[in-house]
Amino acid sequence: MKALPFADTLLRDQSVLITGAAGGIGREIAWLAARLGARVVLAGRTLAKLTALEAELASAGLHATSQIVDIRERESVDAMYAAAGAIDLVVHSAGGQFPQAAIDYSVKGFRAVMATNLEGTFNVMQAAARTWRDAARPGSIVNIVVSPRGLHHVAHTVAARAGVKAFSEAVAIEWAPLGIRVNCVAPGVIETAGWAAYAPEVAARYPNGNPLRRAGTAWDVAVACIFLGGPTAGFVTGETLEVSGGGNLWGEVWTTPKPEWFRLASRALDPDLDRDK
Repeated sequence: MKALPFADTLLRDQSVLITGAAGGIGREIAWLAARLGARVVLAGRTLAKLTALEAELASAGLHATSQIVDIRERESVDAMYAAAGAIDLVVHSAGGQFPQAAIDYSVKGFRAVMATNLEGTFNVMQAAARTWRDAARPGSIVNIVVSPRGLHHVAHTVAARAGVKAFSEAVAIEWAPLGIRVNCVAPGVIETAGWAAYAPEVAARYPNGNPLRRAGTAWDVAVACIFLGGPTAGFVTGETLEVSGGGNLWGEVWTTPKPEWFRLASRALDPDLDRDK
């Protein structure tokens, strides 16, 4: 078990709700928040996965409960908050996308990604803000977005997450008088259990797409989320923290095999260097 980056009492008497909690990043956020003393609410679409994680946490003496939610449905989101009780921090990690050239998207596929990653995020954020406003309580939201520079063949999620980032910046101003902070974390290449499942030969190149020349971990993202969402960053709102190894400054990540035209263009810049090896 990794050493804690914060005091183990940082989130004592705090409640943290994590959407997408059964995913690789969501799981790590849940473990970190629980180890820091929080009461954790695990939210997602598959009860079996959530309760399995809940049991893992309980075996370590940590407290968590599970809530089923479909973030695309506002009624489901409202029901989640009603059942979860008082929440101090929402870490919104839920989302989904598929790698494909944008010219080949179906209208249905594009709308599905936008419904989950943009509209679903709106549902989670606004419902949380209304809950805090009505209870006269402060709150904090951290949204997981993407580090978009050089991220290719997932244009639908790049667009959706750009909308999340812009919306977060806007409401960070609107909701500040309510004591609500809103921030984002933008992971770059993060190694999780399923990161190479689609195309291992593509994933093998990912670590070369940032200046540090390695992949990050879900733990890296979890630490950033707790830092931004918790009391450690109490004077920070409307910001996006990049966790990308500098990939937001320089990088290139193709989520599908790199098209030949771009392979040739890369070699033209430096004929002695095959950038795909």
